[in-house]
Amino acid sequence: MDALKLLVDRRSIRKFTEEKVERNLMKEIISSSAYAPTWANFQVVRYNVIDDEKIKTRIGEECYQGFKGNMATLNNAAGVVVLSYVNGKSGHSPSGEVASAKGDAWALFDAGIAAQQFCLVAYAKGVGTVIQGIFDEGKIAEIINLPKNEIVAAVIPYGYEEIHPKAPKRLGVEEISRFI
Repeated sequence: MDALKLLVDRRSIRKFTEEKVERNLMKEIISSSAYAPTWANFQVVRYNVIDDEKIKTRIGEECYQGFKGNMATLNNAAGVVVLSYVNGKSGHSPSGEVASAKGDAWALFDAGIAAQQFCLVAYAKGVGTVIQGIFDEGKIAEIINLPKNEIVAAVIPYGYEEIHPKAPKRLGVEEISRFI
C-alpha cells in the first residue's frame, strides 16, 4: 500500500469481526513497529499482547472506569495491546541525567509515535485498531503483571474490521498551520 494512502485511509476501528488474529501476524506487526523512533534510540516501548479472553474480559470489566464505549470496543476485539514504556530513559542522557526541559514527558512522546506506527502497520497488514486513553493504568499493570519499571501508555484493541468508517472532516491547512 502506498504510504500516503495508508496515512489518509487508516481509521480508528471500534467494530471487529469474530475472526481471531494469529500471533505470528501480531509478531510481524510488532517487528515493523519496533522501527518507530525513540529518544536517543533507547527503544523504551513494549507491546503487551493480550489475546486470552479471560484476561481481556477482566481488563474490560475492571479497568475502564465505567466508560462503556471503550468496554464495548474491547469486548468486540480479537485482542488488545497494552502499550507500555520503560520509565526514566526517554528525555535523559545515556548516563541518566535529565537532558531536556520536558524530561520524562519524552517517554509519552515516544509511546505516541510507537502507537501510531503500530496502528499504521496493522492497517497495512489488514488489522484494524483503535488507541484508547481512558483506563486505570495501575489496575491494568497489576492484571498483566507489568514490570515495575514500565508504565502503561495506551490500550489498543485490535481485530479484523467489520466496518471501515469514512474520514471525518478535517480542518484546512490554513486553520492548522502558520508560516513564519
